[in-house]
Amino acid sequence: MKFTLGWLKSHLDTPADLPAILDALTRIGLEVEGVDNPADRFAGFTVARVLTAERHPQADKLQVLNVDTGSGTPLQVVCGAPNARAGLVGVLGLPGAVVPVNGMELKVSAIRGVESNGMMCSTRELELGEDHDGIIELPDDAPVGTPFPAYAGLDDPVIDVSITPNRQDCMGVRGIARDLAAAGIGTLKPLADVFGFPVEPMPGTGPAPDVRTDDPAGCPAFYAQSVSGVANGDAPDWIARRLTAIGQKPISALVDITNYVMIDLGRPLHVYDRAKLTGGLVARKAAAGEQVLALNGKTYTLDETMTVIADDVAVHDIGGVMGGEHSGCSETTTDVLIECAYFTPEHIAVTGQKLALTSDARQRFERGVDPAFLDDGLAIATRLVLSICGGVPSAITRAGQPPLEPRTVAFRPELAETLGGLSVPADRQRAILERLGFAVDGDVVTVPTWRRDVDGPADLVEEVIRIEGIDKVPSTPLPRTPGVATPTATPAQKLERRLRRTAAARGLSEAVTWSFIGEAQAAAFGGGAWTVANPIAADMKVMRPSLLPGLFGAADRNLRRGATSVRLFEIGRRYLANAERPTLTVLLAGERTPRGWTTGKAQPFGPFDAKAEALALLEAAGAPIANLQVMGEAGDAWHPGQSGTLRLGPKTVLAAFGMIHPATLKAFDLDGVAVAAVEVYLDAIPPKRASGFMRPAYAPPALQAVTRDFAFLVPADLVAGDLVRAIRGADKGAITDARLFDRFEKDGQLSLAVEVTLQPGDKSFTDAELKAIADKVVAAAAKLGATLRG
Repeated sequence: MKFTLGWLKSHLDTPADLPAILDALTRIGLEVEGVDNPADRFAGFTVARVLTAERHPQADKLQVLNVDTGSGTPLQVVCGAPNARAGLVGVLGLPGAVVPVNGMELKVSAIRGVESNGMMCSTRELELGEDHDGIIELPDDAPVGTPFPAYAGLDDPVIDVSITPNRQDCMGVRGIARDLAAAGIGTLKPLADVFGFPVEPMPGTGPAPDVRTDDPAGCPAFYAQSVSGVANGDAPDWIARRLTAIGQKPISALVDITNYVMIDLGRPLHVYDRAKLTGGLVARKAAAGEQVLALNGKTYTLDETMTVIADDVAVHDIGGVMGGEHSGCSETTTDVLIECAYFTPEHIAVTGQKLALTSDARQRFERGVDPAFLDDGLAIATRLVLSICGGVPSAITRAGQPPLEPRTVAFRPELAETLGGLSVPADRQRAILERLGFAVDGDVVTVPTWRRDVDGPADLVEEVIRIEGIDKVPSTPLPRTPGVATPTATPAQKLERRLRRTAAARGLSEAVTWSFIGEAQAAAFGGGAWTVANPIAADMKVMRPSLLPGLFGAADRNLRRGATSVRLFEIGRRYLANAERPTLTVLLAGERTPRGWTTGKAQPFGPFDAKAEALALLEAAGAPIANLQVMGEAGDAWHPGQSGTLRLGPKTVLAAFGMIHPATLKAFDLDGVAVAAVEVYLDAIPPKRASGFMRPAYAPPALQAVTRDFAFLVPADLVAGDLVRAIRGADKGAITDARLFDRFEKDGQLSLAVEVTLQPGDKSFTDAELKAIADKVVAAAAKLGATLRG
């Protein structure tokens, strides 16, 4: 929300200077995002009079001017403008000034051999308009030597304030002035003093406009008044200057009046050219497939949930969002209809989201404009039109009824201390609320119609504390019970903390990505089960079924910025149809090892890198990794044959790992990049059994372990992990470990060699015991079709 200091002071009678006002704004919860004084851009530009204009001796289209700057010593300036002449009063850029349109710094220079001490400027060069046919011509009585920003009224700082969604009343300059007045920074002026005319409905002659509302849910109230015989020229300077300062381009008097009232009072309006309408106007639901060409030049296709303003032939307005191009006002407009309607905030928000269309009007209507300000808003707009454009007003049509049911809240002054932490006398609280527009009657507070965000005593406490000063709230330490604090982290939090440390120790960088993704991104993982009703963006409406889309985006951004190896992890939630699932996801992209003289070419990540990360993380989580089975592909998003799952039994999936399918990578603009990934499903990891507060003391074995090697000829489709697992379980009392250490193929046969570790107990193994154990190992392998190699 932008406004100028002068604009604010048109509503606020205050002697406060800019720093005091900026400090007060932030103190009462209206955060100041920036301040820009347009005068700073025009430093070095001054009002000057041309004394003489002579032809340039070396150029037919140039003139040599002697210019009076008010300093007593005329300056020589070379100028090529066709309207440059003796006696003209214009704007001179002195040496050292920077031309706003192109950033060029003016210097004393020779132009075709003649010294020039600056530049006479056009409106385009100063970014004050599009005219570049000649230099600016000011009135003859313009004071020569006056800095141009001061003469043109440009020395008016522009304040940019961040308005939170609940403060719909501050979407207009007057609402901000009201807050400052309540904080003691001046007095709020009556609207009649602000505009110079009484704020009451303008009586008219002739029939009232033919308008109605057939959609009371979307447009409960539709007020309108016509004005005939208007002359739509340029808006007066005071309106155009304020709109220009905040970035609004002046268009015409009629359009600028509606924009001005919207910014000034937070009341969006629309003006129709009656000559372009057929029949009356009606607020109704759109028909499915209806289209409208909006003021932004784009055509929108509507559905039956959207409120529109239409005549007998076509739709002319997306209600509360944006007007239509066909019925807009132009320089030939003579008869207008001024619309002042109330649109239901929730309907406006849904329509804007569906159409991916935002506007100043939508920002105000979806927050909620004042439903009691329809008559006053229409009266102000009509009187401005009459005073600026002339014409004759009609009677007023009031179709429908705005929601004006009074809302009351219990007034409990003691809550300021118990909820807000600040003791404020009841009389002081009452005075603050009344200055904000609340009506206090005993222990009941009536909420003003422009504050739809207030619905309980806690909201009144917030109003009191922010105006009284949150900086006055004392810092009070929380009470602490004596003794050692008991742990508060849950087992799930401890697990996440342990895994986060393990991942970081393994060289992975933690990422935090959005829980919302686009529909196309979710489709790559089977689609999302949950859709957000009011997404913050059109491509962030689906609750993620996987953490991988967010990590894909992070990897893509890093790779595009020159990173050669991306190693990321994230701990978050997947949102499935039946529950939220805590998940740790790892993504490895780019180079696993860089090129080097010992390793040759850079090596990409592979599926076994992902498997190693999965096993390390599961081990840190306390999963029984010795009992895990590798089974099948991980899913459609994963590369077939280069991915799998780690399971406890055939049904309990603890993790998925492997390479990502090329088609999935293409959908996320990662074509040609080898990407490995891991998903560890934290809620599937079996919890540790309670073993008491203390662990048993570590007792190393008294005797040395024994290793034995076994080489087996196995079927070509046998999974090595299954063989190792079978051997490990052949004699659980003696075998403590088994690992694969060799694999080769010869003459169509596959050989796997396994090292078995045996741990004796209270005495060493005898030869007979070792042979018995070996027989058990061979027998266990034989059940899988393996035979001991001779």
